[in-house]
Amino acid sequence: MTEREWETHASWWQEGFTEGADPEYEEQILPLAAAHLAGATRVLDVGCGEGQVSRLAAGIGAERVVGVDPTWAQLTVARDRGGSPVYGQADAAALPFADASFDAVVACLVFEHIDAVDEALAEVGRVLNKGGRFLFFLNHPLLQTPGSGWIDDRILEEQYWRIGPYLVEDRSLEEVEKDVLIPFVHRPLSRYVNAMAAAGLFIERMEEPAPPPGFLERAEEYREAATIPRLLFLRAVKP
Repeated sequence: MTEREWETHASWWQEGFTEGADPEYEEQILPLAAAHLAGATRVLDVGCGEGQVSRLAAGIGAERVVGVDPTWAQLTVARDRGGSPVYGQADAAALPFADASFDAVVACLVFEHIDAVDEALAEVGRVLNKGGRFLFFLNHPLLQTPGSGWIDDRILEEQYWRIGPYLVEDRSLEEVEKDVLIPFVHRPLSRYVNAMAAAGLFIERMEEPAPPPGFLERAEEYREAATIPRLLFLRAVKP
C-alpha cells in the first residue's frame, strides 16, 4: 500500500475527526492522551495527521513537540492550524531523530495503517530515552476486527456482536465512506505486544474504555453495543 489514499482523502479525516467534530476524540481519546502525557517535556507524535494530539501536548506544557506524518495533505493543515509544535514528513519505520531524543512518544490510531509494524515499533523504542513512555491508541484489535459489527437477527430473534477473523492478519482498502478508501491493517493483539517487547517496550497499563456518550447517541444500534469497546489504549515504558 502507498500513501496515495491518505493524500487523496486527508480532508475526510480533517473534517470528520478533528476540531471538535468527533465525540470519541473529544470525550475519550484526547482526555486519555492529556492524562498520560502529563509531565512529558519532549514529545513525538507519530502519524500526527493534522496535529490535534501534537497541539494538545504543547497545550499541557510539553516544551518540545514534534509531529511526523508521511502525508503532505495532513502536514499542510497541521501547520496552518498553528501552535508551537514542529511538523515534518517522515515514515514511522525510519524516524529522522537521534537515539533517546524524546521522553514520550504517542501514536493515535496510526499503526492500523502501517505495514512495517516491527520496524516502526523498533524506532519508537530507539528514540525514547530510558524511562520514557509510549502511548499507543488502537482500534480494538479483537472487537473492531474487519467483519465485526452489531447483528440484529430478526429471524432467530437474537442480537449480538459478531467478531470477524481475529487471528488472520489482513491488509485491505477499507471503504470508510462512499468513495473514500483508506488502507487498513488488522493484526491480533499478540502481534503488537510481542513486537513492543522486542523493541524494549514493556506495557504498564491497558485500558478498554466503553464508547463515550456522544458516540452512543449517534445511532440506536450504537447504544445496543455500549459494552463493546472500540478503543484499546496501552501505555508502555522503556526501562
